[in-house]
Amino acid sequence: MTKSPRRGRVASGRASSVDGFPGAVGNTPLTGSKIYGKAVFQNPGGSVKDRAALGVIEDAEASGRLKPGGTVVEDTAGNTGIGLAHVCRAKGYRCVIYMPNTQSQEKIDLLRMLGADVRLVPAVAYEHPANYNHQARDTPRRSRTRARGQWMDGLVRATGTGGTFAGVGRYLKEASDGRAQVWLADPPGSVLYSYIESGGKLKERRGVGSITEGIGQGRITGNLGTFVDAVDGALHIADTKSVSMGLYLGASSALAAYELALKLGPGKSIVTILCDGAYRYQSRLFSKTWLREKGLEDAIPEH
Repeated sequence: MTKSPRRGRVASGRASSVDGFPGAVGNTPLTGSKIYGKAVFQNPGGSVKDRAALGVIEDAEASGRLKPGGTVVEDTAGNTGIGLAHVCRAKGYRCVIYMPNTQSQEKIDLLRMLGADVRLVPAVAYEHPANYNHQARDTPRRSRTRARGQWMDGLVRATGTGGTFAGVGRYLKEASDGRAQVWLADPPGSVLYSYIESGGKLKERRGVGSITEGIGQGRITGNLGTFVDAVDGALHIADTKSVSMGLYLGASSALAAYELALKLGPGKSIVTILCDGAYRYQSRLFSKTWLREKGLEDAIPEH
């Protein structure tokens, strides 16, 4: 896996890649295709959302909406808030985070360590007025950024609010003249898989819920709505498959690159986004006791 250049710079030379962790010490072919992971968890804040957080704050500064000593309020499942907390700490802003009380303790502790005012709220559906999105909605915030990437045969990505998925997906479609396929990976309890596979109907959610955090939706967000009609397909990924991948990363990173490689066949280049690291989920995803309580102990791989 290779890191992308810093924002605003152009990469020079030819990038190299390896086949995951085993590939760093040997050659371990899996599918006959090359699977690339964009290691955005190596951002200084540890996740894919650092770039968006900096972009949102810089946009608010440039427009005059955010002034010295101001407050940034965000509704988040964790990573966007952590990115914002880092930027706010560096720039001297106050940061208030509304967060479902079902998220990992590691993320909550990190936010508080960074000085954020974390307000945990009940994990209720978006339609409920106590939903964390609604409790933070009165503060002006958020703009979208469009990521840039290289051409490949297929992109597969789980999504929450849809910013990364729609931004990267749209660019790839344009850059490849429509040749690159863009697929959504969706966990249990989300409506996005059924929406895409049914051609635009929000059917009943498949499954009662998921152990994954920050991905899946009960609605089509504004971000996703700008791109959803161009998505080539969706993969429904059970929690057992996410656990069985055994990657030392957040669950959204392990969802479906392997599945899409099998679907598209050998000789393809598949790209996914490695959103964050495992250390934010030690007490949940990487706890044998917690997985046993969720009925997922048998999914833990031998290695």
